Amino acid sequence: MTDQAYSPGLEGVIAGESALSRIDVEINRLILRGYDLVELTENACYEEVAYLLLYGALPTAAELAAFNRELRAERALPGPVVDLLRTAPADAHPMDLVRTAVSALAFFDVETRDNSHEANVRKTVRLMAKIPTAIATGHRFAEGLEPVAPDAELDQAANLLYMLRGERPPAYEVEAMNVSLILYAEHGYNASAFTGRVVASTLADLYAAVTAAIGALGGPLHGGANEAAMEMLLEVGDRETAEQWVLDALREKKKIMGFGHREYKNGDSRVPSMKKVGRQIAEAVGEAKWPDLADVVEETMLREKGIFPNVDFPCAYTYYMMGIPIPLYTPIFVASRVVGWGAHIIEQHDGNRLIRPNHIYVGQEHRPFVRLDDRG
Repeated sequence: MTDQAYSPGLEGVIAGESALSRIDVEINRLILRGYDLVELTENACYEEVAYLLLYGALPTAAELAAFNRELRAERALPGPVVDLLRTAPADAHPMDLVRTAVSALAFFDVETRDNSHEANVRKTVRLMAKIPTAIATGHRFAEGLEPVAPDAELDQAANLLYMLRGERPPAYEVEAMNVSLILYAEHGYNASAFTGRVVASTLADLYAAVTAAIGALGGPLHGGANEAAMEMLLEVGDRETAEQWVLDALREKKKIMGFGHREYKNGDSRVPSMKKVGRQIAEAVGEAKWPDLADVVEETMLREKGIFPNVDFPCAYTYYMMGIPIPLYTPIFVASRVVGWGAHIIEQHDGNRLIRPNHIYVGQEHRPFVRLDDRG
């Protein structure tokens, strides 16, 4: 036994320093490099936020244009990675496909083993460009379709939707996707970012660290929560049955997906922005069933448990109304969060110290060894 302090799940434990983001609990806001995320969501595009995370400042018009040219020039996948996605089982989960594709991309990057700041920035940009292509390519192969080549005239949000469908998306869908990409881009020492930093702290390369981060994101208690939230809403069915469904679920101690967050005590500050574009999608398609149903679930959870939704909740039904298949929700999270992961990995490599925490041993002590022949 020991009197060492222990916090299950490392809750409240300070594990490092970062200049990327923080949650201002006094105003319930997520701050990215000094900027209020809500203000960024309302005024910037995803590429501007990505540039901010990688370079520490919002870009000028000329810098943004150059950044976009670099991104759009890097979208194509190497032929062997396309072949890998083509030969994958049709029922493979898209998260498995994108994780494997990212790992394989390391083979084709001459800077893979270069952990310098500049090389890591360039590799992050390449992954930002190629991950949406990998997601769309894997999805279309699974559907028995040929991939759609990236469109160099489209930004990240529009191009992802275009490659999934083979037709240019309407402006209201591009806006909703852009907002979701910004909201998902970075969120401190979350499980996947911390995983990436742990791997990077061994001086493993950025591709290895991002591959590990994708693995962490895939769990239903992290990025996979958006998929689970939509599956739950489908089970709830409609607005009229929603309140009773939640009450029954609480009585049976079922987990209500898309609710609660360890860092936010008064509600996830990203939720209102996502709910706003969700309502805009509902108006555009002429069907408010899902946001109406979600509002009942949200109101019931707040009344009964005092628990607020997190960003995965409105994101789930917004993607659903856009016709995006549920298994693609977490991979889209990857397409956004890769820039946050990259920025964390860059920070880790730039001022590295191996992350190696201690633990409290709770096993048996001083057991006598018994030779094999004497073990009954």
